[in-house]
Amino acid sequence: MPVKTFGSSVYGVEATTITVEVNISSGTKYFIVGLPDNAVRESLLRVESAITNCGYRMPRQKIVVNLAPADIRKEGSSYDLAIAIGILAESGQIENARLDKYLILGELSLDGDIQSVKGALPISIQAKRDGFEGLIIPKANAREAAIVKDLQVYGVTNLKEVVEFFNGDTSLSTTVVDARDEFLYNINNYESDFSDVKGQENIKRALEIAAAGGHNVILIGPPGAGKTMLAKRLPTVLPPLNLHEALETTKIHSVAGKLAAADSLMTIRPFRSPHHTISDVALVGGGAHPQPGEISLAHNGVLFLDELPEFKRTVLEVMRQPLEERRVTISRAKFSVDYPASFMLVASMNPCPCGFYNHPEKECVCGPGVVQRYLSKVSGPLLDRIDLHVEVTPVDFNELSSDRKAEASVLIRERVIRAREIQTERFKDKADVYANAQMSPKTVREICRISDAGQQLLKKAMEKLGLSARAYDRILKVSRTIADLDSSDEITLEHLAEAIHYRSLDRDSWAG
Repeated sequence: MPVKTFGSSVYGVEATTITVEVNISSGTKYFIVGLPDNAVRESLLRVESAITNCGYRMPRQKIVVNLAPADIRKEGSSYDLAIAIGILAESGQIENARLDKYLILGELSLDGDIQSVKGALPISIQAKRDGFEGLIIPKANAREAAIVKDLQVYGVTNLKEVVEFFNGDTSLSTTVVDARDEFLYNINNYESDFSDVKGQENIKRALEIAAAGGHNVILIGPPGAGKTMLAKRLPTVLPPLNLHEALETTKIHSVAGKLAAADSLMTIRPFRSPHHTISDVALVGGGAHPQPGEISLAHNGVLFLDELPEFKRTVLEVMRQPLEERRVTISRAKFSVDYPASFMLVASMNPCPCGFYNHPEKECVCGPGVVQRYLSKVSGPLLDRIDLHVEVTPVDFNELSSDRKAEASVLIRERVIRAREIQTERFKDKADVYANAQMSPKTVREICRISDAGQQLLKKAMEKLGLSARAYDRILKVSRTIADLDSSDEITLEHLAEAIHYRSLDRDSWAG
């Protein structure tokens, strides 16, 4: 009678329980079936060495291992431990009475040590759904998996520990993590703060508006003006992650193998800053064995693209659909996976190749038409999805040397949270809309109503400044956010005027 143990496989950000069936009969060869990849096929060699080096007997008979369901491709080395336990149970070296109560996961070294795996959190969630009593997992992944309540999580370091546990010769200690306490303890654990920034009050105001409405923003200014420093501090003024967002974000980083052994739950919003040489697959996700890309790792946080025009055109263009739909679908011939990608895009760029166009003190040395060609590296459709265009100017010496304390991030965040609470109430009946930046054109017409005087102001601004038609909805969204920060039910002329100010790149006069 074949012995059954249970493993798990991750597809996208969800896990599927895999049944590992082991049958030993007369013969001499080992076989593994059920659409295994090369890493799974090689597992029998690792398993044989681990079993032998731990002092157990590897059967010298025909061994057939089936990974069910057989129509799902199995990838990676996480099935090693389940296969080894199945072989030892089928050969009578392990009592198999309790095997059906536990999901077993781990990669084996040749000496029997158990290495970490990816996707421990979604696997733990699925184990609870499927009614397993416990989860046996590498110790490096135990804290991550222990976030799930009402599931016994055992972190193990060696095959021998697992064998003795099932034989009743020893007991394993469970790993316990209180997700709520961990979440609340680390929720404000930021290393940087807006109080460190001297001057730049207008830029801080723009980033406050962006945080309050979830708007994408681009910072344009000369080298050394503080664009990167300001962008890195944006997560400190965003509303704290709620527990659902924290779990969702942790699942993505777990699948990508980005969580350290000491981490159990991501409690602060992610900030991802890929280099401009990144490929389009690395940015949006995919590959031969699909993995989440940078836009998914930035889910519920900030994606910062420094020196935007230096990114390859194809890389920037693949972001257009995820920016609108807030998810990315990776399709292959036999399957497709969805990765969430709801992030704030923050980009920065120099105004020209030399970096000093419009600089108050230094002269630009770029030739005629060079500035426009440089800016045109960023396509109109991508700029269409960026709500705020903010010009960053250098800070003068007097402000840099001033002892005046700048406003702390926690004070800015309080205003942002109040504005987000207004938006939560406003969109409570609209699915998947949580902030002003996510409004559809129809919703903009319903919610962002302005007076006749406001219409005249907007008309004059579009005519005089040469603003494009695509700027119209963006201005209304941003002005609605500014009104929310002021706790105003109406969008006033002041709110509109400030929103118009943040459309620099739409002006015909910009860059000549």
